[in-house]
Amino acid sequence: MKKRNISGFFDKGLDSAIRIMTDKRESLLSPLATTSADATRRHNLIAEDIRTPYSRDADRIIHTRAYTRYIDKTQVFYLVENDHITHRVIHVQLVSKIARTIGRCLRLNEDLIEAIALGHDIGHIPYGHFGATCLSALCEKYGIGRFFHNVQSVQFLDRIEDQNLTMQVLDGILCHNGEADDLRITPSPCESWTAFDKKVQENANGRQSGASMTLEGCVVKFADTIAYIGRDIQDAKEIGLIDDTLPLPEECTAVLGSSNREIINTLIYDLLKNSDSEQEGYITYSRKVEKALIGLREFSRTNIYNNEKLTKERSKIERMYATLFEIYLQDLELGRRDTRIVTDYIENGWISPRYLETSTDAELVRDFIAGMTDRYFAKRFEECVIPKRMDEKFS
Repeated sequence: MKKRNISGFFDKGLDSAIRIMTDKRESLLSPLATTSADATRRHNLIAEDIRTPYSRDADRIIHTRAYTRYIDKTQVFYLVENDHITHRVIHVQLVSKIARTIGRCLRLNEDLIEAIALGHDIGHIPYGHFGATCLSALCEKYGIGRFFHNVQSVQFLDRIEDQNLTMQVLDGILCHNGEADDLRITPSPCESWTAFDKKVQENANGRQSGASMTLEGCVVKFADTIAYIGRDIQDAKEIGLIDDTLPLPEECTAVLGSSNREIINTLIYDLLKNSDSEQEGYITYSRKVEKALIGLREFSRTNIYNNEKLTKERSKIERMYATLFEIYLQDLELGRRDTRIVTDYIENGWISPRYLETSTDAELVRDFIAGMTDRYFAKRFEECVIPKRMDEKFS
């Protein structure tokens, strides 16, 4: 085998060599794929390095404080002590893997797909979707609109930690949300940062996020469902929420299979068979598979997500959210400096000064609570409502 002269290649200059290699690799992508040349940043202050723009974004996301908190955030089954069920960090990795597999087969940009997938759920909060419902009600009560985790994901990355990510990545994160039964998704262009900010605001007002501006973002949206639909059923059986006495709908299993492995395999193959990344540009299932997926999603909604065994502690969680929100808001309004929202959040040194200057007290409380892990949330509630005992005497 002939040995490649790498050193001679780099004699042309590192920046030039990297650019040539990147261009050569991206020349093999679909004509509808998103390339490095398409990358658009809000602040063009980034010195180019050996990474592509989207690879750099993926690295920046991994190094955020918000990403590290994935480790103790609920996926579905809050208040369940079981090391073998899916937490948010595992779900994100599954979405990334599935989406990259699809993207590779469709000749799309895997670096962009990875960055979107890694950041797509950063806005999720303690106790999963139910926690978001509780926080949204409080946000409306205090006059700052509703709460949506996809908007919060952009908030964490674009404003709070101000990572200066590309619009393509932020747009994919914003648009991953929503479980509308889309048979076919075609990218929707977003021409400027002004248009993107308007899109974020529309989402914050409750409008469905719609399609991503890139095919890569559309792939991640589909991969999100593929990653959780069979896995949630598997986890529900793991913790005894459902068992084999409650069979999956036959009209669904006949098309998709009955195990998580079979469901993932079927959905990926059907998506690859029916999508077009070369000419028209769309991502889609066949009608038969889409119908089966809708049926399986409805089964999970009835028997898992709204199962009384899972939901019976919800009134307590609502009170926890209300208590923490009211206490921290009062702390800020009274100018207290020894409160957790100040010591652990506002004065922690990693938050953008521009964000602090432009946020109301209620918005600061919303974002502080939204960033909490399940464990930290419970500890802060205990700290706020249970009197602290002294060991023997005051120091």
